Amino acid sequence: MADVVIGLDLGTGGVRAIAVNLQGQVVAQTTQSYPLLTPHPGWTEQHPSDWVDATLKALRTVAGQLGGQNVLALGLSGQMHGMVPLDGAGQVIRPAILWNDQRTGKAVEAIEAAVPRQELIQRTGNPAITGFQLPKLVWLRQEEPQAYDQVQQILLPKDYLGYVLTGAAATEPSDASGIGCLNLASRQWDKDILSALDLNPELFPHVVASTAIVGRLRPEMADRTGLPDGLPVVAGGGDNAAAAIGLGISERSLGRGSLSIGTSGVVFAPCDRPTPDPEGRVHLFCHADGGYHLLGVTLAAGGALRWYRDTFAPNIGFADLMALAEKSEPGARGVLFLPHLAGERSPYLDPDTRGAWVNLSLAHTQGDLIRAVLEGVAFSLRAALEVIQDIAPVNQLLATGGGVRSPLWFHLLADILGTELVAPKAEEGAAYGAAILAMVGVGAYSTLEAAFDLLPEAIEAVQPQKQDAYEAAFERYTPLYEVLKAVRN
Repeated sequence: MADVVIGLDLGTGGVRAIAVNLQGQVVAQTTQSYPLLTPHPGWTEQHPSDWVDATLKALRTVAGQLGGQNVLALGLSGQMHGMVPLDGAGQVIRPAILWNDQRTGKAVEAIEAAVPRQELIQRTGNPAITGFQLPKLVWLRQEEPQAYDQVQQILLPKDYLGYVLTGAAATEPSDASGIGCLNLASRQWDKDILSALDLNPELFPHVVASTAIVGRLRPEMADRTGLPDGLPVVAGGGDNAAAAIGLGISERSLGRGSLSIGTSGVVFAPCDRPTPDPEGRVHLFCHADGGYHLLGVTLAAGGALRWYRDTFAPNIGFADLMALAEKSEPGARGVLFLPHLAGERSPYLDPDTRGAWVNLSLAHTQGDLIRAVLEGVAFSLRAALEVIQDIAPVNQLLATGGGVRSPLWFHLLADILGTELVAPKAEEGAAYGAAILAMVGVGAYSTLEAAFDLLPEAIEAVQPQKQDAYEAAFERYTPLYEVLKAVRN
């Protein structure tokens, strides 16, 4: 029987499970969804029990598709930054607060009052950020003291799944560095920061390598999934780091990063030392390969185009939107779009900024507006990439996600970013990276670099073309954030 590993990715909209053989081929897969809760404006939550139910169903489905193939290990990945608070019995105290939740503004202020912003950046790679887990814990202490008094442990989403499956609580650096109190140099909890905030380090699980076995599948979980009792469960990585592993991006591939255009847009660049941007404009996290990586995030990338379609053109498909945009021209005939529909991460770290079209006239068409949306997302990503280039230069980006499947957007992004874009032959995302980490974790491959030999070659490369219209538009785009601050709500 063939040997396989399973990769699991706990996303915001659903959990994806895939089985991958040792030749790198996906041989089984499924996705199970669960609801997103928004009890108040700016709040996002989920019930961890929904994650568990969907995960067990997904694992049972994949196990049923394998036809008796030998499962060697299960690797974990998932949405970063979320908070799952547990009591002394390991029970969930309240719904998990997610990565895109924006309720923690006062908690961020409290953290930076206790630990100066520059010190946070030097120690953890980032300032205090509303979406991170640490401000959520401070918020819980401020706003729900009865719940906080019950807390004995705080877990990240994927690590909570690992705890349910194995009974062991652990985390790994790529996800833990998105909490807000992991010292990047030591890859352990920064006790000075936690002491300044009067938080017990014991609230956080111990940190192991991304390829470490955190535990083994409990008999009850084996019965419910159809997987072997005692199956090794490997720590894995946060979704961005795991997706990068799935593309073969590591500190040994310096100069090559990735660009993802999904709901959000993400520029990922590996680096071999923990060098943060002094202003904290882009994120610095540990990578799952033992190195580090910089991350620039535009919160509404494909999400901005989807918003346009749903709001202004609900009966038009995305292909037709792109056809309309092609009728415009580079620079969108002067129209500019600021894609801050959900606040913004890089390079502003401002949850309250808002989007806008600028320079509209009676002469502009629907195609101009759509093209401005595409270009505005690209300009936003360029603003982040320019910060990254000063720290960890990249000359090639592997481009993934639904947005880059459009030839127009793909070429437009290459031109505006000024960087070669390469489309990989296959993109299986974070679940695939989790599977590769699991292969190394159980010794099927001795190193990640050996496992990377499984990955197929790229199928398309686009070189950037100099476009004066884009350069002029970017110069006009750059001051919009500051200019529009005066008119926000």
